[in-house]
Amino acid sequence: MSLFWLVAIPIFALMVLVHEFGHFITAKWAGIRVDEFGIGFPPRLFGIKRGETLYSINLLPIGGFVRMPGENGETTDERGNPDPRSFGAKPASKRAIVLLAGVTMNLLLAIVLFTAAEAVGQVVASSYVIVEPNSPAQVAGIRDGDHIVAISGHTVKTFDDLVNATTNTITAANHTAQTVPIVVLVQHSGTTEPVAVTVQAKVQGQAHLGVRSDPAKAIHVTHPIWEAPARGLGDIPYVIGATVDGIRQIVRGVIPLNQAVQGPVGIVATTGQFAANTATIGWYPLIFLAGYLSLNLAIVNALPIPALDGGRLLFVLIEVVRRGKRLSPEREALVNLIGMGALLFLILIVTINDISNLAAGH
Repeated sequence: MSLFWLVAIPIFALMVLVHEFGHFITAKWAGIRVDEFGIGFPPRLFGIKRGETLYSINLLPIGGFVRMPGENGETTDERGNPDPRSFGAKPASKRAIVLLAGVTMNLLLAIVLFTAAEAVGQVVASSYVIVEPNSPAQVAGIRDGDHIVAISGHTVKTFDDLVNATTNTITAANHTAQTVPIVVLVQHSGTTEPVAVTVQAKVQGQAHLGVRSDPAKAIHVTHPIWEAPARGLGDIPYVIGATVDGIRQIVRGVIPLNQAVQGPVGIVATTGQFAANTATIGWYPLIFLAGYLSLNLAIVNALPIPALDGGRLLFVLIEVVRRGKRLSPEREALVNLIGMGALLFLILIVTINDISNLAAGH
């Protein structure tokens, strides 16, 4: 049995550590006492106390926590005495900063990981082609193994470049025409020559040229280190857009729900697959996956769901709207308890679904 799934452990640990460190450092800044900084959920495996804080490693590796007094709005200690260092005793602005810090740290981690992925580069399909039978490319004389270097004056390096250049050329042509002539610059047997290809302006079910990338000629594309941060930042809206589009497809029934959602088990399996294939697909997919998970952790935690950061922030916003009038700590604690129970139940259902999908070979 492959042990590459173990790679998921440091990835999860990094995301949780960064998230909780955001809460921890801002709590210290706000003058809030931190009783425990925990990785994983209890029961506790071991812990080390430094100063007033216990740093612990816990059995259930599905998250982490920073335990502070007054998390449900209490401003007094167990004896009923005022506790000025409790979370609940601090102004709404400081409590909001502490609650948002975890989400912010995961967002920053995602940008760093996306930047690293862009700098490392990825293995992509090249513009060395295999020609489909009876396609416009074959009719024009393009053969298997030919290297397409330009489309109508647009230089191409990857197969995506080839597809985009072809599509853009056709789009720029007369929209009423049934066929569009394009000039393909082809390298074959050491010579480079232009080839005129007549493609259908509107085709169904096939590429315009009728070629596919030669899988044996994949190439490794990297970006200069000074370009990587901008590209990494640009991956944020791309991932969010892809996630929203995926949700739309789930709602429309295009993607079955039981195959669209992954929990801890499914993520570990996917991580293991990427780690096992780094020799052929490179490190980009694994690093990008880590960034994707960190970004999704930030988004989920920002949702106004009880027990999550967004749900706790909602209580702070309600307090501000009510001009400082808070909900009772007992009510807030009950809502958060119910929310946590619902989340743990959801994790259980998704985990069962993950195991079922893996057993079925999905």
